[in-house]
Amino acid sequence: MVAAESGGGTPCPAGETEFIQQGSAEFRRTVVALFSAGFATFALLYCVQPLMPVLARSFGLNAAGSSLVLSVSTILLAGGLVFTGPISDAIGRKPVMVTALLGAAACTLASAVMPTWHGLLLMRALIGLCLSGLVAVAMTYISEEIHPKVLGFTMGLYIAGNAIGGMAGRLIVGVIVGFVSWRAAVGVMGGLALGAALVFWKILPASRHFRARPLRMANVVAGYKLHLRDRALPWLFLEGFLLLGAFVTLFNYISYRLLAAPYNLSQAVVGSASAVYLTGIYSSTRVGALADRLGRRRVLWVVVGVMLAGVLITLAEPLWAILVGMLIFSFGFFGAHSVASSWIGRRARQARGQASSLYLLCYYVGSSVAGTCGGVFWHVAGWTGVGLFIAGLLVVALIVALHLIRVPALAEAQSPGG
Repeated sequence: MVAAESGGGTPCPAGETEFIQQGSAEFRRTVVALFSAGFATFALLYCVQPLMPVLARSFGLNAAGSSLVLSVSTILLAGGLVFTGPISDAIGRKPVMVTALLGAAACTLASAVMPTWHGLLLMRALIGLCLSGLVAVAMTYISEEIHPKVLGFTMGLYIAGNAIGGMAGRLIVGVIVGFVSWRAAVGVMGGLALGAALVFWKILPASRHFRARPLRMANVVAGYKLHLRDRALPWLFLEGFLLLGAFVTLFNYISYRLLAAPYNLSQAVVGSASAVYLTGIYSSTRVGALADRLGRRRVLWVVVGVMLAGVLITLAEPLWAILVGMLIFSFGFFGAHSVASSWIGRRARQARGQASSLYLLCYYVGSSVAGTCGGVFWHVAGWTGVGLFIAGLLVVALIVALHLIRVPALAEAQSPGG
């Protein structure tokens, strides 16, 4: 579908090609393109989250069963990462990302007309598989093409696109489903994502700061072994599992709490609660820039602690306290993800596409596993059970972040905390 780039995996020697500098026209094009891609990715992935109660009624499912509409996407996304990172190391970043985003938009449009639950799940699985070709590769593209001094800031801008996409997907679908069918709501999201994919294809600069890494099994296995032996990377992979697992669990089941007594909010109002993502849009860029200055090891544990404080606040009964807790939790999550994901790009010395793939593999497995397990806690103990389950995940994440403080930085790392 898209012509292959001249390059794929191993970075060229420093100085051989200029990094994209902040303030240049090329930087602005890159930011807009990656923002569009991040928007479309999270919008497509999470637009079904506020629909879970609607789908449960339509198809005769319980809360845990309806959560499969999201979990099947994230687990296929995670599985696809095993292949898409190495493929991008071989044929180039942009072809893989463009093909993936166009495919995900097409499958979303198809999902809106699926007549059965199993047909819907099949389309959602294909959406996840397609998106696996974008999420890890986008992180790698940023790490290779953007100047190291603004890497955290740029990664934050990309994640801000994720935040806006996640918010818009939930907000648009969650609000309009009160007036139209869920099928029409999903169709609207598919159309928006198709537009974002075309913008991305048109304006993203071609990759130029890396060389192709032949797609041979021996190279793939060697790359994974290298990353798993590193003193920091496996801990960052675990951190991704815990961070998104906590985040998805909260937003999977908070709708059930707010729709029920004593709040009895409407579906449209509950859908609009996704506006709490606005704090993530701010935190992803600000915390990313702060990590560029102070070092990632000094910042990560703080924002994980912010997430923990936020989820504990949601255990309170007043509606205003729940919303404040969601705001704080979202601020911490997007800041933590910005720090951890940019750390991967600076820590990995070779096969960066595979390193990003491993991080996001764990990230989305955490989403699928914790997001579904949260349904068990909901049925057993309501929101108190879900909140304490999320808090437990974040306590472990905090311990991991504190451990990473003691892991020595690589001598060749080009940014603090690498």
